[in-house]
Amino acid sequence: MPDPRRAAGAALLALVVTGCLANPSASPSASVSASAQPSTTPATTASGQPSTSLEPTATPEPPLSIASPPDHDRRQVAVRVDPRVPNDGDGEIVVVVTNLTDRRVGELVLRWNTDLGQVLYLAPFRPSEQRIRDGGPPLIQDWTKWVRGPGESGEPAGTTSLGWGPLLPGGELTIPIQVTRQQSGPVAFDLQVLAGEAILSLEDGSPAEMRVTAP
Repeated sequence: MPDPRRAAGAALLALVVTGCLANPSASPSASVSASAQPSTTPATTASGQPSTSLEPTATPEPPLSIASPPDHDRRQVAVRVDPRVPNDGDGEIVVVVTNLTDRRVGELVLRWNTDLGQVLYLAPFRPSEQRIRDGGPPLIQDWTKWVRGPGESGEPAGTTSLGWGPLLPGGELTIPIQVTRQQSGPVAFDLQVLAGEAILSLEDGSPAEMRVTAP
């Protein structure tokens, strides 16, 4: 006759095995977790090339540029610049400045980068034997100053300043600057128009500075 206790134990064991098969435990090696660390793989374009950064970069200043003075004179002027310089010879640059206000400008000043002299040497006159010889005629000039900075009146280093007398209300000054060519070929440079050490304004209110190109 079968032992009832052994039969009950066998039935209990079968029930436990059946429960384990119906509810298998997940294997630790099968679990997937999302990484919270950013990927170090560089971004690429559709062609597989690294993508270009959109971070802004500083724009370099063009050659022969000069910084704008801190002082801005709100008096407005009209400026015309006419480079009359052949590609391989001397010439002149004619600057015409018109006072658009009813106020006098005490001293009109033109300013450019001194390094321009390595290509085009700008001066209020072109040297001649008559001007430099002993006993020659007196040097009577319209220009009031010709300074390579740093100067005593605040002319900044690396610039050349040419003063050209007063500009009357509504008046116009025609300034011929003599050019001696040092190297052939075109060149572009900054030219500023100031009242003393304060840059004047153009008709739209912007600083009176322009990019001049000589052929």
